[in-house]
Order: sequence, then structure tokens, then C-alpha cells
Amino acid sequence: MTLLLLLPSLILMIVVIGYPMIQGFWYSFTNGSLLKAGKFVGLRNYGKLLSDPSFWHALRFSLYFAIANIIGCYSLGLGLALLLQKDFPGRGLFRVLLLLPWIVPSLVAIVSWRWMINDDKALFNQIIVFFGGDPVYFLSSSNWTIAMVIIIKIWRSFPFMLLSLLAALQTIDRTLYEAADIDGATKWQSFRHVTVPAISGISVVLCLLMTVWTVNDFDTPWLLAQGGPANATENLVVLAYRYTFARNDVGMGAAVSFVTLAILMVIFAVVLRLQREKR
Repeated sequence: MTLLLLLPSLILMIVVIGYPMIQGFWYSFTNGSLLKAGKFVGLRNYGKLLSDPSFWHALRFSLYFAIANIIGCYSLGLGLALLLQKDFPGRGLFRVLLLLPWIVPSLVAIVSWRWMINDDKALFNQIIVFFGGDPVYFLSSSNWTIAMVIIIKIWRSFPFMLLSLLAALQTIDRTLYEAADIDGATKWQSFRHVTVPAISGISVVLCLLMTVWTVNDFDTPWLLAQGGPANATENLVVLAYRYTFARNDVGMGAAVSFVTLAILMVIFAVVLRLQREKR
């Protein structure tokens, strides 16, 4: 009976997830294009990929992008979650406003950011010039473009971290803080020895989710700068897109995708094992 109840969901998962993954995995062993099916070439695509400098650049940027985003949005989300636990006028409105970056569609948000930093006449540069500075060409310099991609990603990601951490903070037993106060603990000691251990489990899960979402983020680097300038913001997903649609090489695009999947699975396995050992 239980199997019958689960059968519709299983069939849907196989059709929507299982079959496309198996077919994509097969494509990674072929030399096909968008217009014709390819022949089986074994591990040739993976060999070409590992010898391609653009792959290693995309891998380095993806890891750097993920680490910077996790640190940024976790720090910002936790700080604001701790602030929103306090009672102050307008707290409800403040919560709603902080959710806007998460609610606004990515296309609208990123194009709006691009409009504000695009050239010397953009809003940010007008403000800089107003205060006596020189215009900054945010999308012409590799370093500035990388910085803006990270800032926009943090801006879009921190509301999810904020809501999740705020929910976790509200589940902590208040008597633990009362006991810490009685023992003479400072605010920092209470945070370190009560708050941090209590939210460590959810923090690991949130960081893993954010890793997956950041490594698989196509919208931010592509809509802001199309992976440029000079491929400076090209991550693994953008590289897979270029192989598949710009270079018309479905096999290489699929190979990039499954190498990305393998890397994420290794990260998950290592982090979860360390978490179990710590517990």
C-alpha cells in the first residue's frame, strides 16, 4: 500500500530528474552537437576538459565565488538575525524590507544593478562624481567585476540565511541564557558557548545549500557581465553553457556539468563526515 502511494512521486522523479541525468551522463561520452547525435568517444571529453585552462579558471572562480558568498551572506544574515531578535519599533517592517532581495526575480534585480554600475553615467558613478571622485568602470575591470558579482550574490542570498538563522535562534531555550547570566558570562561568552553550538547544525546545512546554489549560479555572472571581462567571472555553469551553445559541443558541456556534480558531492561527503565526527 505504501509503495502504491509513493509510486506517482517516484514516476515523476524518474521522468523529471532521473532520465535527463542519465541521458546527460551519456552525452558526456559522445562528441555530439545541438543538431546531430554524436558517437561514443569514451573519456575523451573528460581528458580534454582537464587539459583546458578555461576549466581550471572556471573551477577556481567557482570555489572563490562560493566561499566569498557563504562568508558574506552568513555573516550578514546572522548579524541581522541577532538584531531582529530584539524588540524595537518597526521591526515587522524591517523584516519585510530585508526580504525584498530574495523576493525580486533575479532578472529584474541583476539588470537593475547593471543599470546602476554600467558606465560613467550610471547612478553609482554620478554619486561618486558628486562627492568629488573619479568614475569607476565597474564592468570593465576584472577585479571590480568580480567584486560586484560577489556583492550582488550576497545581496540576493542573505535574506534566506537571515530567515533560517532567525528561526533557529528562536528555538534556543531562553533558560540557557539565564543560566549563563547567573554564572557571570558576558554577551560574547553567551554567544560563543550557547548560541553558536545551538545553531551549528542548521548552519552546516545552510552553508552546504548555499554552496550548491552559488556554484550553480548562472544568472549573476551571466546577466551582469556574460562571464567577462576576459572570462574573469566565468564559473563552471557559464563554461558549460559556452561549450554547449556557443561552441556547439554538447559532449563537453555535459562533461563540465557532471564534473561539477562530482565536486559538489565530494564537498557534501567531506563536510557531513566531519560534522558526524564532531558530534
